[in-house]
Amino acid sequence: MAERGLKVIDGESLRSTDLTLPELTTSITGDHLLKLVQSAVSASLYGLTLPDNLISSAFRRLNIGESFPSTEFQVDEAAVVAKDLITAIAEQLQDDPLVVAVLDGQTIMTFLEDEDDFAMLAEDLFTDLDTEDTGKISKKEIRNALARMGVEMGIPPSEFPVLNEILKKHGADEEEQLGQAQFALVLQPILQDLADALAEKNIVIIQNIKIKNGSKLNKLLANEKLLNNTIDKILQESHEGNDEPSKQLIRRYLEKNGGELGLPPQAADDDVVLLYDSIFADVETKKQSASESEKDDFKLLMKEILGKFAEQLEIKPVFHDIDN
Repeated sequence: MAERGLKVIDGESLRSTDLTLPELTTSITGDHLLKLVQSAVSASLYGLTLPDNLISSAFRRLNIGESFPSTEFQVDEAAVVAKDLITAIAEQLQDDPLVVAVLDGQTIMTFLEDEDDFAMLAEDLFTDLDTEDTGKISKKEIRNALARMGVEMGIPPSEFPVLNEILKKHGADEEEQLGQAQFALVLQPILQDLADALAEKNIVIIQNIKIKNGSKLNKLLANEKLLNNTIDKILQESHEGNDEPSKQLIRRYLEKNGGELGLPPQAADDDVVLLYDSIFADVETKKQSASESEKDDFKLLMKEILGKFAEQLEIKPVFHDIDN
């Protein structure tokens, strides 16, 4: 999935940024320290407000309890805790990257700078909004036109004040009737003002999208205990005396539980089905067995399959809706 204007925020981008905290001269509470860390991280991530679940996950990585907000930290200790928190946030983003739309006005300008592109955009929007085919629409429909363009075309949602201020400035809530040419004349300066405002202050919106890039699979492969637990689960799900080929047993398990391991759902994209087909066609078929020697072979096969998935997802990450 190639999405216009989307960016992936992962741990690598955070680690490569200087996150120097303000110099502390006195002790500081955990609550205050967390706010400093959030501010520093946010400044390095397009001004993004960190989601609560991301902070909660970072806390769990560090085994931080509920008493943290009221805990007093001395200066030296606070610096260490802050560094640990930033590292934990970076690690969480590496395992579960955020996909965001950074609205900076550039996407809007691509339409405004090409007369033909803008004319086609305005015509398409007008046609969609002129549901009764009268050749006229209310000026109030400008708001709906922008909603139809959406984040994908660089337009922030209606709840953002900058959008409402610009619409009010251009009288977009008036009842005046507009023909197609008039509609284009009203739309153009609104888009220009919006592009200018976004260039001055970007808006970052977290998308309802996940990315599978192989990083979580690589962590599983590097953790012998987790890998063995996963293999045990697969073997436990098989029926006693089942002579199903090992790779088919593994595929059935991954199709059902792959999301927990870092695999994309097959429903996300036809290419994901092809990815499964190509990887499983490229491994040797073996019979499943619970004996120790056969279990070792099963483990080698599992590592081979997951390694191939990780390699392909690193080359070509898969984006998918969170609901899939």
